[in-house]
Formats: sequence, structure tokens, C-alpha cells
Amino acid sequence: MEFNTQKVKLVIGRTLLRLMPLILMSALTLATFWLVQKNTPPEKSTLERVRLHEPDYIINGGALSVLNEFGNTKYRILGKKVTHYDDDASIDILTPRMRFFQLDKAPVTVKSDAGHLDGDLTVLDLINNASIFRPAQAATASQAATLRLLASSTYFKVLINDDIIETNRPMTLEQGMSTMHSTEGGKFNNVEQSMTLLGQVKGRIERAPRGNQ
Repeated sequence: MEFNTQKVKLVIGRTLLRLMPLILMSALTLATFWLVQKNTPPEKSTLERVRLHEPDYIINGGALSVLNEFGNTKYRILGKKVTHYDDDASIDILTPRMRFFQLDKAPVTVKSDAGHLDGDLTVLDLINNASIFRPAQAATASQAATLRLLASSTYFKVLINDDIIETNRPMTLEQGMSTMHSTEGGKFNNVEQSMTLLGQVKGRIERAPRGNQ
């Protein structure tokens, strides 16, 4: 049986022409895949991709002090145990105690069983047995006398840059011999040394002895 060589070549040529688009597409796909693989960095492990919320250091008996523009202590935070987290720079504090200092005014102290300080050092959450305390202060040439103040709640939020301490939970306020209870908490302005109670407020207001005013 004899084959027509010219006819065979023609058939093969036509077949190759029909397959040429598919061959080109396959070659292009392989080239693209190779380039992507070559330029893609090695995949990181799960631990590298996700920064776990784990402590990077723990300090027993830690203290943090911040100075004002005059070099005087503006506030100081103490804790029995201070735990710092690397992923968000936040800090957990066991038995936190924070004291605010103002010129010619009695220092204000806040404390609780546990605390959490955000990574920007702007918000301190005080959790369980939280309190605000300001001792009585005698009158001076520039300031009127102030009575002892004690506010208690299960939670206080300290807005450090705003000098505000607030809560939306029930709160008890003792000032001098007076005692007040609020159902929706209150707000203490450290600059003005004033407390605003929110919600329903009940209690008793008594005048201090004249010698203590």
C-alpha cells in the first residue's frame, strides 16, 4: 500500500494549525504559573502569620510614672504584677493603684483588684472592688477646703489624657458625712475635682461640723 507523502504532510499541517491556539494557551499558562511561583515568597508558618496574645515579659512590683511638661509627676501606676503583651502592647495589672497629682490639690487615687491598660497608655480599666479616693484638704490661699471623697463600684474606666474617671454601673459616693447611691454610675472630673452622678440617685446629705468646713 502506497502513501501519498504530500497528502500526509498536508493533513499533519492542518492538524497543527488547528491545535496551535491550544498549544499557545498551554505554553502561556505554564509560563505564567512559573513566574508566579518564582516571585511568591515562601509561605510563613501559622505562628509567624498570627501574633499570639501572649506575654513577652512580666514584672513583679512594677511601676509606671509619667511626668508633665514641668518635669513633675503627673500620674503613677503601681501593680503587684504587671504583664505586658507583645501583639498589642497592652498591659494587665494585678491590684493596680493609680495616683493623679495636681499642684495645690490633694492627690486622687484609684485602685481595684485587676486592671487593663491599653497599648496607647490612654485607657485604664479597673475591675472588681474599684474605688476613687481623695483625702480631705484644708483651705489654702488659692483653693477652698475639700471633704474626703470615696466612690466605689465594680468597674471604673480611667481616661488618662482627659483626666476623667467614669462608670456606667451602680456606684456609691461618700463625701464628708454624706452618702449617695446612683443606679447608672457617674463621672469624676479630676481637673475640676467634681463628681457627677447619673441615673436614679438616692442617699443622704449631711453638713460637716463647722470646724471641718
